[in-house]
Amino acid sequence: MSGNNGGPWGGGGGSNGNNGGDNRGGGRRPGGDGPQIPEIDEIVKKGQEQLRVLMGGRGGGNNGGDGGGGFQITRGTYFLGFLALAAVWVFSSFYTVRPEEQSVELLLGERYQVGNPGLNFAPWPIVSYVVIPVTRENTEDIGMSSGSRGEDGLMLTTDANIVDIDFQVVWNINDPEKYLFNIADPEQTVRAVSEAAMREIIAESELAPILNRDRGVTADRAQATIQEALNDYESGINIVRLNLERADPPREVIDAFREVQAAEQQRDRLERQADAYANTVLAGARGEAAQILEQAEGYRARVINEAEGEASRFLAVLGEYQDAPEVTRKRLYLETMEQVLGDVDKVILDEGASGGGGQGVVPYLPLNELRRNTTSTGGN
Repeated sequence: MSGNNGGPWGGGGGSNGNNGGDNRGGGRRPGGDGPQIPEIDEIVKKGQEQLRVLMGGRGGGNNGGDGGGGFQITRGTYFLGFLALAAVWVFSSFYTVRPEEQSVELLLGERYQVGNPGLNFAPWPIVSYVVIPVTRENTEDIGMSSGSRGEDGLMLTTDANIVDIDFQVVWNINDPEKYLFNIADPEQTVRAVSEAAMREIIAESELAPILNRDRGVTADRAQATIQEALNDYESGINIVRLNLERADPPREVIDAFREVQAAEQQRDRLERQADAYANTVLAGARGEAAQILEQAEGYRARVINEAEGEASRFLAVLGEYQDAPEVTRKRLYLETMEQVLGDVDKVILDEGASGGGGQGVVPYLPLNELRRNTTSTGGN
């Protein structure tokens, strides 16, 4: 070995007879005889040699130069490669589905089966999968306040009025296979179907019930109509609920509409008052008419009964007259005179009394008449 005649560490530049290789392992720190420190190139070379041995190759000599064998593929190499590919295949074929999800497996791009929650196996690349959240609730807001569109909440009623409606459709997925293959844009489909169904229902209704008592009925009808349409499309979507948040006239005419509503309420109040007065008058008139009718019926019955009684009495007298004409004639005369003269103030004189000619009649002074005249004069 030659002396230390070059390099800062005393080990560089010189050559020896060891196959012409560079001897970089003999360097020493200057100023002493301490242990040798290997250089970075030597450490790297040793690592490469160990890797070649691990991969099945032959290592080079320790006294310089590279080995003559180089890198070779052996059975161990194939085995390691197979293990790596198997690990990648297993990692790609097994997947996990959470309880709120379902998966749809595709065999060469065609629908194959639906995976259940838990660990599932889909041999890649022949079978692929798509995981879909089926219990998550999705929402679609429709109306002017949602900010999605300009006038999608303005709808026309059957009585030619415009109503501004804001509603929210809440939906989830009940059939992931139909959801994945039968519709291209689920959100847009739900939105379009919901808006069309609501417009159809509003077009069949009047404005006043929608604003007041029929809001719940309108929401229920709309939900049923939307679900029916989505079922016809075989969309695999379930409508959870429909929230009818607002139903008002358009903002541009809401003040005028309120004035019209106030006028209609006043009209209804006056109509009710008029109806109450009419009912009172009509009831009184009907009662008076019923009373008159009852009086007329009573008078008619009385007259008829009296006439029937008179006829019966006349027939009875007629029968008596036919049996005894003289007696009956005298009786009728006396009864008639009794009726005629019964209430007359009279004095009857008998011609045969007191010598005849009325000579025995005492003059009569009408004191009662004089007293009556005196009382009448004093009262005036």
